[in-house]
Amino acid sequence: MRDHGLIETPAALQEFLDAIAGTDWVALDTEFMREKTYFPQLCLVQAATLDQIACIDPLKVDVRLLEPLLHDPAVTKVFHAASQDMELFYHELGQVPAPVFDTQIAASMLGYGEQVGYANLVKAMLDRELDKSQTRTDWSRRPLDERQIRYAADDVRYLATLFNRLLHELERNDRMQWLCPEMEALSDPNQYEVDPDSAWQRVSGVKRLKPRQRAVARTVAAWRERVARESNRPRRWILSDDLLLDIARRTPDSVPALRGLRQFPAGMKGPRMESLLEAIKAGQALPREEWPELPERRRLSERDEVLTDVGMALLRDCARQHKISPAAIAQRKDVVELLTSDGTSGRLASGWRHEIAGQVIAQWFAGDSGIAAGANGLNVSASRTPAEPSANRAPEEALQGHTD
Repeated sequence: MRDHGLIETPAALQEFLDAIAGTDWVALDTEFMREKTYFPQLCLVQAATLDQIACIDPLKVDVRLLEPLLHDPAVTKVFHAASQDMELFYHELGQVPAPVFDTQIAASMLGYGEQVGYANLVKAMLDRELDKSQTRTDWSRRPLDERQIRYAADDVRYLATLFNRLLHELERNDRMQWLCPEMEALSDPNQYEVDPDSAWQRVSGVKRLKPRQRAVARTVAAWRERVARESNRPRRWILSDDLLLDIARRTPDSVPALRGLRQFPAGMKGPRMESLLEAIKAGQALPREEWPELPERRRLSERDEVLTDVGMALLRDCARQHKISPAAIAQRKDVVELLTSDGTSGRLASGWRHEIAGQVIAQWFAGDSGIAAGANGLNVSASRTPAEPSANRAPEEALQGHTD
């Protein structure tokens, strides 16, 4: 493998791009800092094929030079746990890379566990131990030493090999069709845009507020989101979640009242405080019909809790049969949605999840199949009374089975 080292000039970057011209895929990773900013600060881009590798310094080379590669529909961009990298490129370039392949998602579909870490996947598939000594590196500082560069390069050096092995396993197990919808979703730019008006839903503790207080929390959270974006500062530097909740409860109506709140930032200036007071007043003025509502938490009956437990058992058994983590297929909330929607909505109602588990669970919920304990797990079979309309049968009847 030719190592281009740390690329710090446009000419060196072009040399690397020329060297990988014609490739149909490239492994990518990024290093960034976000502790002191709203937007992630891109500090390094690593790229590799099977025979070329480079670390690109975006603090010295314009990252827009990578746009033709990142947006080339003929080149698959390979990431591990891609969402943060995709968000970063979206905010840097205004567009997400596409098409993409996420090795973390692919690995979960092959039984390597849900959200498996890169180092653990390298160990499991390649039997290589990665150096973890640079995990706390400040990647914005220069110069980078040889150990840091080597550490960063390893993130794509082995990613290139992982990609080929995962691709082979997916094809051998006929699971590429599972992956495609997940990859297409990663390239949806809407995933990386934050709507200020929905920011209140991510405030820790907002569920403890009364409905009228949530109206204030919504307008203040939207105000915080806009100020954080405009100033490129972390949300918590503008207002902490605890302080935002306190404001929603107390609704201060003057600058002295704001300054009297515990933890209120001493450095906030007059104009910004006035705009915060306006946001508070706007929340108070919202009519009742516009007060934000929390997602409804449906309380299951005792019967439905039991049925969900059985649905989860079926999910785990389907996962076992396909040698895949149950969490990679669905969560308990997805089984509940399948039950309460009569099998018509949710992640288990369509696609590959429906194919390998959802339809099995839905058929049992509908009373169209029975479960028996077998030597190798659960045996699911058609109901013993197929002529009887499924609407007249309850899932409890399908529990009646036998032990092989």
